[in-house]
Amino acid sequence: MHPALLPRSLPLQLLVLTALVYVQSYPYDQYPHDQPNYIYDEPWVNQFRQGFNFQCPHGEALVAIRSYFSEKEGMDRVWSFECQRTPYGLGEPTECWWDDINRAGLEWTSMCTNNGLVAGVQSQYFSAVLDREWQFYCCRYSRRCPYSCWKTQENPNYYQEESDFVIPSYGYFIRGASTTFSGVLRDRQWKYTLCRMTEHDCHFENF
Repeated sequence: MHPALLPRSLPLQLLVLTALVYVQSYPYDQYPHDQPNYIYDEPWVNQFRQGFNFQCPHGEALVAIRSYFSEKEGMDRVWSFECQRTPYGLGEPTECWWDDINRAGLEWTSMCTNNGLVAGVQSQYFSAVLDREWQFYCCRYSRRCPYSCWKTQENPNYYQEESDFVIPSYGYFIRGASTTFSGVLRDRQWKYTLCRMTEHDCHFENF
């Protein structure tokens, strides 16, 4: 309620309190974006400058990645991830592992070995370089092989922007990513590698 609409009989203290609440209430699109929780219902897996370890439930793969950048919080991002059950035809994962790790402050390209699919992410923040190191959790499904692979465009479109990536079509999976790092803006852009998987086993150990 606008303070001007309050009854005259209300105590002065209540009028002041109501005015403060009115001033500090923002519509969603006007909420101050330097606040780390401005998206109220987003399940961030970390706080700024903190490490995290996220793994999809068994039999699920990563399908959505979202992050929000803050210059005030160590040039860092908070992250959230979503998983989805893989198609019945793939069967159950036969092996899962943590793949290669990158070093903070460097460009990085990583593809799950052994034809694996990305099913988790872990990261540690390093204040000395205002950047993170990254590692993918990969799962292999019997001897299925990837095909029809392609790379996405940069995500986010520009450094320091909010990032929101969702796999565009069911049946595609994230197999890895490449990143570029800006030493000036202290942020990363990502290109995700997406693939389909064969319906039958194949003889390629890694593709």
